[in-house]
Amino acid sequence: MADMKRRDFISFVGGAAATAWPLAARAQQAKRMPKVGILLFAQADLAVIDPFVRGLEALGYVDGKTVSLEYRDAAGSYARVAELADELVRLDPDVIFSFGAGLVASLGRPGGNITGLTYVHDALAGKSVELLKDTVPSVSRVAILWNPNHADPEFRETQRASRALGVELQSLEVREPGDFEGAFQALGRERAEALIVIGSRLIWLHRQRIGDACARHGLILVGVPSWLMEIGALLSYGPNVPDIQRRAATYVDKVLKGARPSDLPMQQPTAFELIINVEVAKKLGLTVPPTVIARADKVIE
Repeated sequence: MADMKRRDFISFVGGAAATAWPLAARAQQAKRMPKVGILLFAQADLAVIDPFVRGLEALGYVDGKTVSLEYRDAAGSYARVAELADELVRLDPDVIFSFGAGLVASLGRPGGNITGLTYVHDALAGKSVELLKDTVPSVSRVAILWNPNHADPEFRETQRASRALGVELQSLEVREPGDFEGAFQALGRERAEALIVIGSRLIWLHRQRIGDACARHGLILVGVPSWLMEIGALLSYGPNVPDIQRRAATYVDKVLKGARPSDLPMQQPTAFELIINVEVAKKLGLTVPPTVIARADKVIE
């Protein structure tokens, strides 16, 4: 990306949220209304980042009054992300905020000018297996839908948890849109009882197909992303996304006030939520144990 090192940059990546910023903070420049570029992977991200915008407002940054927010939407195209990032840079913003754009290649080594908050948490995928077994102890054959090109440890952690709990795990890899149909056919052949979904941009874009496939095969659907509940999941356990978004607003505030990105450490989620859909359980002929209900942060009746 041309001249990216001359700008502050925030990014939420790959099913995760991260904040990235090239070096030069401009706190010492002549006073003017700060400008924040916002790079979205898809239009639907507008709803997700609302807590971020509200968080800015709580810190005194109101669009059009005390800050200028410039939006660009990649419309679900990875190829457009770099182009739109360059376009935002040419607008000469103080900070660029990006959600789901995949601009951070590694959480451990994000780059000299990068910091932020990530959705990724090693133990979450393993927790999905544990919660599934707690809810439906008889389950022994589970499929897992994941994208090997998505850099996070969730598949490995799911394998570990499955071995420990005596669950047979069937790997269904999807690297591109054409892989989904074969994965869905394998679900039927292997007679999986449940499907664990590992979130990624590719999988999110095809989420309704996943929900439809689970409905056809009568599968229990669980996983980390909370959006799974929208497509018929029995439960999800993952980061509290609004909390992460609000925390991202505080990072923007710090950089606008002169903080160096390298002084702001990458952070993992600190707040998590268990969501259970009792209505889905009834449709599947299941009864969620009271002990699991008692642990839920949200129960959908």
